[in-house]
Amino acid sequence: MTAWRLRPAAAADAASLAAIEAAAFGAASWGARGVAEGLRDRLVETLVADDIDTRTQGFLMWRRVGDEAEVLTLAVAPEQQRRGCARALLDAVIDALRREGVRALFLEVDAGNQAAIALYEGRSFDRIARRKRYYRSGADALVMRADL
Repeated sequence: MTAWRLRPAAAADAASLAAIEAAAFGAASWGARGVAEGLRDRLVETLVADDIDTRTQGFLMWRRVGDEAEVLTLAVAPEQQRRGCARALLDAVIDALRREGVRALFLEVDAGNQAAIALYEGRSFDRIARRKRYYRSGADALVMRADL
């Protein structure tokens, strides 16, 4: 398993994060503009995972409102998937949110993405709703919630 160095994102990360998201999600990605806007949004936080060679391999963006938070996107470079990057990012964010007194974390995930669903369920997320044709591709989204 790779040792990940986690750090807050900087504006200079925008291009590499957009490239990772595009590689991970294809046509469903936010695009460079969407990622850059997320990094500029003062309500959005972003944690980045770098590998041992300090190459950025994944990131998680979330927003906190009161005592609830929402994962906006979690993307890992395809060649690094299933190597613990997403788990490290998610665990770090959950730990930070717990320390801040957040009581619930929400997210949407493509209903067909079994690997992501397994990751979330392994972190005590429950399926609470289904959004039909939520993604541009027409895929449904599962709404999931973890009580922190």
